[in-house]
Amino acid sequence: MIRSDIGRLGILQCSSLPPHDGVLLFGPAAPGRHQQMQEKLKTARDRTLHWLRRTPVQTFILCPLIVIVFELVLHQGRLMFVPWGAPLLVWGYLQYLCVGSYRLPRAGGTAGMDIPPERMITQGPYRFTRNPMYLGHLIFMFGLTLTFWSWLAFVIFIGRAYWFHQRVLHDEVRLEKIFGAEYAAYRAQVRRWIPSLL
Repeated sequence: MIRSDIGRLGILQCSSLPPHDGVLLFGPAAPGRHQQMQEKLKTARDRTLHWLRRTPVQTFILCPLIVIVFELVLHQGRLMFVPWGAPLLVWGYLQYLCVGSYRLPRAGGTAGMDIPPERMITQGPYRFTRNPMYLGHLIFMFGLTLTFWSWLAFVIFIGRAYWFHQRVLHDEVRLEKIFGAEYAAYRAQVRRWIPSLL
């Protein structure tokens, strides 16, 4: 290792590593410190990627940010705001939040379907639609389209609606395997998305 002093800070450069891995370490160089730093960075990166892949983060944080930035660039710093779309944003988010708070303690499992529920719920919002949490996402996305009168938000809404529909089809297969005839009877009585329609 090559030691050089800059002012009163001791900076160690790890020259024994390949050039693309060379880092500057401040303070005394402990054995394995580079490895520990790499592991911490990898853990932080993995946590960040896991967080970004979460459906609520995409719907309620990333999509609005993308739409707002896009619209600001498209309209040279001006943002069109249609107030009658905003209630749909609030409704969609609150529906997702409240139904999640209702479902998790009663059904078990995790939000989404990473760990499937242990019990079926057919009461509360689940007596009107089989997917009230996912529906909350879509209501929010439609509200985003109207609130910013954005064609990009509409394209994202269509893409997310397709993605959620595919996810629901996959979830239904899993739930029927877990709950059998009980889930089949529930599915025959309650609509997938919109009560009495779809």
